[in-house]
Amino acid sequence: GLWAAADQMARGFVLGATAGRTTLTGEGLQHNDGHSLLLAATNPAVVAYDPAWSFEIAHIVRDGLRRMYGEQAEDIFYYLTVYNEPYVQAPEPEDLDVEGLLRGLYRYKRAEEAEGPHASILVSGVAMPWALAAQQKLYDEWGVMADVWSATSWAELRRDAVEVDRHNFLHPEAEPRKPYVTSVLESEPGPVVAVSDWMRAVPDLIRPWVPTEMLTLGTDGFGFSDTRPAARRHFLVDAESIVVGVLAALARTGEID
Repeated sequence: GLWAAADQMARGFVLGATAGRTTLTGEGLQHNDGHSLLLAATNPAVVAYDPAWSFEIAHIVRDGLRRMYGEQAEDIFYYLTVYNEPYVQAPEPEDLDVEGLLRGLYRYKRAEEAEGPHASILVSGVAMPWALAAQQKLYDEWGVMADVWSATSWAELRRDAVEVDRHNFLHPEAEPRKPYVTSVLESEPGPVVAVSDWMRAVPDLIRPWVPTEMLTLGTDGFGFSDTRPAARRHFLVDAESIVVGVLAALARTGEID
């Protein structure tokens, strides 16, 4: 009954504790969820986030309490995908872009400064450690600078873009507004590679508003009952696959051979 019409006046938090398609591979297909974020994006009452870090969850929950139970309480509820993946939690950055975090995208870790090709890796949820490993490999082995961005909510980025498109459609005489994702990425050099533990249709929610070459890596297809590293190689979302994806995108744009 999560998406039932009777629930549209409900408020609160729904936690996807077995989220993603590769975190419960030993239990078979029934727990290989690569699509619930896509379903959530179809419901106007659902605010869906795919956070990578505990400090992101803290800010999202605090803002959710404000939105649902503050003075201007909204009839919404939150769906947070929190996985069951054990990895070391990073401390909150001192210069954390909280507004970007809540809007769905912020730069988490800049690449080393050097001469050479650049790219942006947009990553959500449990895929964050794979992206950080790929960032280091790209720099050490290929001389590529790839910033890692935390895409806390593909759906909220799309919601903002759709609302901006509607405004521009209804106000052709006014100065056109820009979607948040467009304004954030339009000055970034190089292509974008989007990675998650979800089917590619989830990050592709933002594709029309990404102002550069975009490659999406995801877990399309049926589940895969094996170890987590084997599943991630099968779906081509592990660190090595991200490296290849970034290099391929750079080659398509002519920035490397």
